[in-house]
Amino acid sequence: MSSSVQSLAVKLADDVLAAQVETGNDRLFVEIGNELATASQTLEEAFLTECRIRMAEAKARQSLEAKLAAYRSA
Repeated sequence: MSSSVQSLAVKLADDVLAAQVETGNDRLFVEIGNELATASQTLEEAFLTECRIRMAEAKARQSLEAKLAAYRSA
């Protein structure tokens, strides 16, 4: 994958996920991915991968923080 595709996917994923938080629309990344699919499957795949990675990391981090909080309060 070209570095330009990857850098565009990273920037777009950051912007879309920030917009998801601001708007409360947790499926915005899917909507944007669908729009990308009509123009560039390569960029769509890179974008969705970047979104999923970030969302998975955030969920794992929340779980870790909850487990640490429970441990520390025990």
